[in-house]
Amino acid sequence: MTPPPACVFCAIVAGEAPRSLVHEDEASIAFMDIAPITPGHVLVAPKVHAVGLADLPAEVGGHLFAVAQLIAAGLRSSGAVRVDGVNLFLADGAAAGQEVFHAHLHVLPRYAGDGLEITRARRPPPSRAELDTVAAGIAAAL
Repeated sequence: MTPPPACVFCAIVAGEAPRSLVHEDEASIAFMDIAPITPGHVLVAPKVHAVGLADLPAEVGGHLFAVAQLIAAGLRSSGAVRVDGVNLFLADGAAAGQEVFHAHLHVLPRYAGDGLEITRARRPPPSRAELDTVAAGIAAAL
């Protein structure tokens, strides 16, 4: 996919924008988030421009998760920031909170009292019949 003219992550990949590099390989780049949710917040992005999951080749998506595991291990053993746990987060689309439209995975160091809350929506649980209906619809689309 051809990158848009003003994709900041494409500029970071090309070395044309400032970055605090954590890791780079043939398919991906990992760098510090300039607006971190927690100290040590790292972004892992493909070198190829892909707006979201539907545009991302499966092998590249799998590679991003492998790199995220590597980054999480590095965070834990570095002593550079407090890390009692790690969240991986990928926002796919504006409704999901995606702000930069170049697919990327957030690696978030976590610790008690860090201020980040991830909660479930407060709605009644669906019936098994509803779950089965939705599961069948998704399965049929695969």
